[in-house]
Amino acid sequence: MTVPSLAFFTRLLDAAPSGRTDEAPAAERYRHATDQIRHAERFGIGRAWVAQHHFRGAEGGLPAPFVFLAHVAAATTEIRLGTGVITLPLEDPVRVAEDAVVADLLSGGRIDLGLGSGGTPSSFVPFGQDVSAKAAVYDQKLEVLIDALSGREIGGGNTLYPDASTAPGAPLRDRVWQATFSPAGGTRAGVPGHGLLLSRTQPRPADAPGATLAELQHPIIDRYLDALPAGAAPRVTASRTVFVADDRADALRFAEVGLRRGAEGLRRAGQHIPDDTLDDLIAATDTHLGTPEEVAASLAADTTLSRATEIAFQVHSVDAPHDFVLRSIELFATEVAPALGWGARERPLEPLGRLGKETP
Repeated sequence: MTVPSLAFFTRLLDAAPSGRTDEAPAAERYRHATDQIRHAERFGIGRAWVAQHHFRGAEGGLPAPFVFLAHVAAATTEIRLGTGVITLPLEDPVRVAEDAVVADLLSGGRIDLGLGSGGTPSSFVPFGQDVSAKAAVYDQKLEVLIDALSGREIGGGNTLYPDASTAPGAPLRDRVWQATFSPAGGTRAGVPGHGLLLSRTQPRPADAPGATLAELQHPIIDRYLDALPAGAAPRVTASRTVFVADDRADALRFAEVGLRRGAEGLRRAGQHIPDDTLDDLIAATDTHLGTPEEVAASLAADTTLSRATEIAFQVHSVDAPHDFVLRSIELFATEVAPALGWGARERPLEPLGRLGKETP
């Protein structure tokens, strides 16, 4: 089995630092996320993914991921930076290509371009898009985007500038990823040799409400691998909700608030989420939380992860305060990942205290 690499994922939804009860404003969220990505780099995490969401701060705090990633690139040196995901039907594909190439050059070739067709249905309206047509629009725009990144003519005799091949490392067109909930989407990502992005959770079908996440995602991986061109190396990132704490009581305290709030959003979107005990909610949202030992045992039971080439951990929907997120990153990298054989991480010379604060 290939040892998976590690990634940190943020939807920029973290609560304010502990001791405060208000929601962090956008500028503070961006500072938090930058600090968390720098912290992940410090502990040897190989990539950071950020999600794009429009209009509603409660669903996601970042409409312009390339602007943010260019800022983060200037504050980091090695960690790779990816969009997880750009909602392509709402974007001009040529502008996506231009922004991605510029950010890639500024970062020294560290950008990965994750794409998806979905998003909050009401967000399609201001962009003049019909959500029911998103699959066809996605396919059309993806073709234009790949043409642009490949240096092909994209209309009026024009080709992309800057040239996407000028950044160091693999060409940007070879660093495209596609997100999906379906086996058909696995095929769509596999045929061109793109990476596959698997969600931290996904809706259960009406005929199998008790299906496990692994039962839903194994067929996606199967179709993806079957569709890959001969000789193409698979790239499978499995995102998971992971919150590691020194004390399980802390984890449950934040989960009680964050998971119940997140479940309400899923119900409004038409998903069936139980409104019963917290343990039921943790299971229904595919959340892994607790002490390092508890989280390692929970993740070990997820058979999908044995087929992933990268594990991306995120605190959403627990959405703990910033200092607890920093501590969770540290515990995941130094205790959980090594316990699962995902690669030990040496502690930095200046270890963090219990809640992520520098020790004197």
